[in-house]
Amino acid sequence: MSFPHFQTEKFSFLPFGSIRPAGWLKEQMQRDLEGFVGNLDRIVPELINDPVYGEGRLRKNSRVKDLGNLKDGDAEGDEQYKWWNSETRSNWWDGYARNVMMLDDKYGIEKVHAYVTAILATQDEDGYIGIYDEEMRYNFDSENGELWSKATLYRGLLAYYEYTNDQKVFDALERAVQNVMDHYPVNASHPFHTGTAFNGGVAHGLTFTDILERLYFHTGDNKYREYALFLYQDFSDSAQSEGDAQPSNILNPHYKLKSHGVHTFEHIRALIIAYSASGEKKLADALAIYLKRVEKATTVSGGAIGDEWIAERDADATHTGYEYCSLQELLDSYCLLLQKTGNAETGDQIEKIFYNAAQGARNPHHSCIAYLKTDNSFEMLGTRNGETEPERIQTRYKYSPAHQDVAVCCNPNAGRISPCFIQSSWMKEDDTSLVATLLMPNTLKTVLNGVNIQIEIITDYPLKNEFEIRITQPVSSVFKLKIRKPGWVNNVITSENYVMQDEFMVIERSFYPRDQVQFSFETDARIRTDNNNARYFTYGALVYALPIHADEIIGKTYVGNFRDITYKPVSSVRFAFKRKVKPLYKNGKIQTSLISDLTGKPEKVELIPMGKTILRQVTFKC
Repeated sequence: MSFPHFQTEKFSFLPFGSIRPAGWLKEQMQRDLEGFVGNLDRIVPELINDPVYGEGRLRKNSRVKDLGNLKDGDAEGDEQYKWWNSETRSNWWDGYARNVMMLDDKYGIEKVHAYVTAILATQDEDGYIGIYDEEMRYNFDSENGELWSKATLYRGLLAYYEYTNDQKVFDALERAVQNVMDHYPVNASHPFHTGTAFNGGVAHGLTFTDILERLYFHTGDNKYREYALFLYQDFSDSAQSEGDAQPSNILNPHYKLKSHGVHTFEHIRALIIAYSASGEKKLADALAIYLKRVEKATTVSGGAIGDEWIAERDADATHTGYEYCSLQELLDSYCLLLQKTGNAETGDQIEKIFYNAAQGARNPHHSCIAYLKTDNSFEMLGTRNGETEPERIQTRYKYSPAHQDVAVCCNPNAGRISPCFIQSSWMKEDDTSLVATLLMPNTLKTVLNGVNIQIEIITDYPLKNEFEIRITQPVSSVFKLKIRKPGWVNNVITSENYVMQDEFMVIERSFYPRDQVQFSFETDARIRTDNNNARYFTYGALVYALPIHADEIIGKTYVGNFRDITYKPVSSVRFAFKRKVKPLYKNGKIQTSLISDLTGKPEKVELIPMGKTILRQVTFKC
């Protein structure tokens, strides 16, 4: 993926709540809300209801919490388990709140109102909102979750403010962030200098830059950008167990990514924000190099290595897995990159992650997700396609509504990914331009040049490549409608007059109070090659897979009949690529011939979108 250096930001985000899901995407989110996304507080109530931000704040004598997870083989130490619930709790509430607000779920919105009110009641007189008692806060020389717990909490509060325009919430957040800046003053403190031992929570805390970037979005106050730059610089100059994003490592041509994947991918955002704040060529160059390294660690479905450390590996469809947390964080980082650069290719990468890796790690029949998943998923019995890991009991390769035996982190993030994807689907370029950056069924309500505009996209994309855009406004108005053209498009069919600009279709005309734009994309079934010289098949935005029949095995059962599920393949037959066979797309499937390793002969097969599969083969060796 190319990275154009940017001096000014190409697009601007819209406030949360401006864009709502429609069509199949809305239906999926509603099912999620009825499923584990809406019920995690019932599935693991002891974790979600932990009063760690209030009367349960951490003190010097606080004991390590029993989170119900298996710790055998985890070498990170016990200190992290003290702050873990803040991540679980806040990320779940963040995702839950965004889902109910996007779906206008009245019961859920009232529940979120009560939650926000309770959180604001924990704010101290000096503005502090966090998980530590006065004797501990801002005073660490080892692993801690001070900034990380704030980042996960404040992100959800900001979304709530943007949806409600409740000024007291924004005022509370500004006071809370000022409290951080007062206790970790710019260039006079070292929030990331916490020794040389494992400090994953400290490294996660670099995502506090998310909060600062969003406050800058609302206020235009450069102090937030300057503070974000300070945090990145202090992180860069400190000893970090998760240091892939430090410039000294990025600019070292011999360095290979090795950190916990989710850290590596969320830190893309901190680097983007630091470059935005400074304009330094060194950081621009570092960002370009970093993105190339991430690309090498990414499979054909968009799943970047996160099982759980990258460990200097390149992506492999069978032997490297991806964590659902990593999918969310990489998608979020690419959304920020798209906003800054306007690079259409970045939009392709975002859609690849969501429509393939993320959909393919959901269970299509039950409300649960895979903590870890591979593109070629030959079994889901706990381990990575049957591979053993020394000194670690691996249970992550299964489907669960919670994954409490490992960590309740991926399921909360699974609730965040759809709202994040939708929120970035429309942006503004200026007061006369609306940009459809990501393609999906949705509804946008915004004001453009003083006119209230509603735009609905009616589509079954990505299963079909046909679109109808319905525009509703009180009076006719002239504006630009820009639509990203994916890189796989052969031809655009529309009656509209348009020009192409940086891979965006630009339609500029007077739009009536009730108007519409119709277009479709032509493409064909394609054979592609991965970085291991294996072949795989695509049609449009979707990667296709050969489904593998499996026996379903029920494991632990939770409240409401939520349950863990593993899958054992019925057959161990694998297939290889057959040359000189042209694939045919028909009725949502790709028809082709592959060579069976059982018979050595070609067989006619039908491939389906990998998002509809559980066990599957995606890549085929020549």
